[in-house]
Amino acid sequence: MNHSTGLMDGRQLTLHRQEALRMVLSKMMNHALDAMIVTDLAVIRWLTGFSGSSARLLLTREKSWLFTDFRYKEQAALEVVVAETVIASDGFAAELGSGHYPLGETVALQSDNVTWHEATRLIEQMLGKQRVVPVDSFFDEFRMLKHEIELAKMRRAAEISELVLEGVFPLISSSVTELDIAAEITYQHKKLGAERDSFEPIVAGGARSAMPHAAPSKARFRQGELIVLDIGCVYEGYASDQTRTVALGRVSDEARKVYHIVQEAQALGLAVARCGMLARELDEEVRRFIAGHGYGDEFGHGLGHGVGLQVHEEPRISPKGEHTLQENMVFTIEPGIYLPGKFGVRIEDTVVMGPQGATPLQRLGKELMEL
Repeated sequence: MNHSTGLMDGRQLTLHRQEALRMVLSKMMNHALDAMIVTDLAVIRWLTGFSGSSARLLLTREKSWLFTDFRYKEQAALEVVVAETVIASDGFAAELGSGHYPLGETVALQSDNVTWHEATRLIEQMLGKQRVVPVDSFFDEFRMLKHEIELAKMRRAAEISELVLEGVFPLISSSVTELDIAAEITYQHKKLGAERDSFEPIVAGGARSAMPHAAPSKARFRQGELIVLDIGCVYEGYASDQTRTVALGRVSDEARKVYHIVQEAQALGLAVARCGMLARELDEEVRRFIAGHGYGDEFGHGLGHGVGLQVHEEPRISPKGEHTLQENMVFTIEPGIYLPGKFGVRIEDTVVMGPQGATPLQRLGKELMEL
């Protein structure tokens, strides 16, 4: 990326954050909220660009403040444009109680992302002066719809993870362990420009592949078994998520049969996803297909989840998913079948909803690969 492109991206991000802030403030006014305390670091990064691990954000109708500590003084000066940075030497609660900030009469607090200890301290600072209103999922309707610059970062994150997958496939053999491959995934993510893994890589062979979230172990791979690799990275704040299931040598007819059912189920999910349908309706379509092949009880998780600044966010594509699919939503489609003691199969792409349907960020093929 050249210097002029970087400046252009920076301006676009600032404009995006300013517009996001306007939408949030408008919603606050509609709910008669004079101020809001934001404790969710992902929301803080979305609104301000601040990527540090210690921050609180105070939104009021007139002005916004980002509170952090001395460690992030220079970082905040570089990253934060849409809010004034305050270095809170004695902590956010004490700073809030200083009386320097016009909170108005009603203050919202993120009840879905604050500890009881912190909430109690903040309420004590405002006791008798402001009415505290708990809110949850306040930002979801905005964060679910991705801006073009967010999509560009997610495409790059997906590209990095695909390059990593392609690079580790040839390394899988009976002489290496799950931990060996997981370590290589993490190393290659960073080498190719990612900030970090978006979650701990899942590398599980044989019977362990029937555990949807198996942690990599010291087990070596064996000929004739399926191996699930679920990986993702973070690029400039935005996550990727992808799963492929491969075979080391030739696997059993049963394993091949189940693989093809999951492959067809995943293709069905891609084909039927459309704007205007409920998230649970997409889940139902794929779940019905798998159940029709006799494996309904072996598909025990939701079909997918939103991806963005967090690798798991709204919308949830599950039997309880009530969000309506809209253009520029980003989520996974990842059916799986898991047979305890035998093997598991999962195939996952992250997709972007467009006017014509769902388009995967990934390009890697899904035919069963026998290494």
